[in-house]
Amino acid sequence: MAITGEISLVVILCFAVILFVAGLVHGTIGLGFPLVATPLLALFVDVRSAILITLLPTAAVNIASIVHGGRWRDSIGRFWPLGVYSLIGGVLGSTVIVLSDPAPFKLVLAALIFLYLASGWLGKFKMAWVAEHRGWSMLIFGLAAGVSAGSTNVMVPILIIYALEMGLQTTAMVQVFNMCFLAGKVSQMIVFAAAGMLTSQVLLFTTPLAGMALLALLIGMAMRKRIGGDTYRTIIKWVLFAVALTLVGQYFFAA
Repeated sequence: MAITGEISLVVILCFAVILFVAGLVHGTIGLGFPLVATPLLALFVDVRSAILITLLPTAAVNIASIVHGGRWRDSIGRFWPLGVYSLIGGVLGSTVIVLSDPAPFKLVLAALIFLYLASGWLGKFKMAWVAEHRGWSMLIFGLAAGVSAGSTNVMVPILIIYALEMGLQTTAMVQVFNMCFLAGKVSQMIVFAAAGMLTSQVLLFTTPLAGMALLALLIGMAMRKRIGGDTYRTIIKWVLFAVALTLVGQYFFAA
């Protein structure tokens, strides 16, 4: 589905609700905007269009999240190569999805959601080399996260495994994650603009959605201390599990 005036008002309202929910989740737990928004949008459009719709809103959310929490320069100062590698990987992944049929990426997206849901279990398998060889681990995880973000809009599962191995504190983890998210968005913007897909029409369409996402982000940040984190994460994980199953079903029933 192209992002044009042919989209019905009902679908546009659904987009707005999805991005509001994703912003609320991101504000409450510090991450998750593209992880929530992309698969839900992919229920209405292909993954490539879902990524295009979330470009501007995700960038706005990432910038606000990096600044929030203080001492962000310390976190970015230590892990900036991870962001650079994410940018490079993002260009590669974005190029793949621009030149390929986007339909199979619903399966890739579902697989990444399942990986995210299993990341707590995966974290029990220690990879000592990650902390011992910081340069190489940032290269490997940064490129992998960037390719994943460029092709499916999701890099959280890979970054979570990296953060678990490095033992990052929550605030630093959120800031580093959002730095990588932002790098992924920049790479996607470069590739989509070069391909003629990031048009003024798309920017006009998604600017109000970015405002909606930022509003939800601020509400989520205010709610962060009032909501039980474990309960909230459990609910989100069950929702994501259901969405992943739906994406798999959509792909096979459409085939």
